[in-house]
Amino acid sequence: MPRVKTGFKGRRRHKKFLKMAKGMRGARSRLYRTAREQVLRGLKIAYKERRRKKRAFRALWIARINAATRGLGGKYSVFAGWLNKTDIELDRKVLAEMALKDPAAFQAVYEQAKAQAAA
Repeated sequence: MPRVKTGFKGRRRHKKFLKMAKGMRGARSRLYRTAREQVLRGLKIAYKERRRKKRAFRALWIARINAATRGLGGKYSVFAGWLNKTDIELDRKVLAEMALKDPAAFQAVYEQAKAQAAA
């Protein structure tokens, strides 16, 4: 089979990957084949980590809310149940921020949820 010179299009494709590989060490930033492998691997890992980050933050928020509710003599799971029963529509992120920065407001939400769930 004869050799095919891709010319402009091939050069453009190579430059795209080499540009994305900037900052990598050694051949990974200079040689097309290794740069392409590393860039594709990096993109795959970045995709996976974007999803893992969401899980990690949710776990952090739950841990913070749990710590705050235990300080008030309750449990996270019971508190979450109360929130589902009542009309309080605060998400975990907001509740965790409240628990961290404004414990008095978090305690007010906790007491309101407890009272509404009991009624």
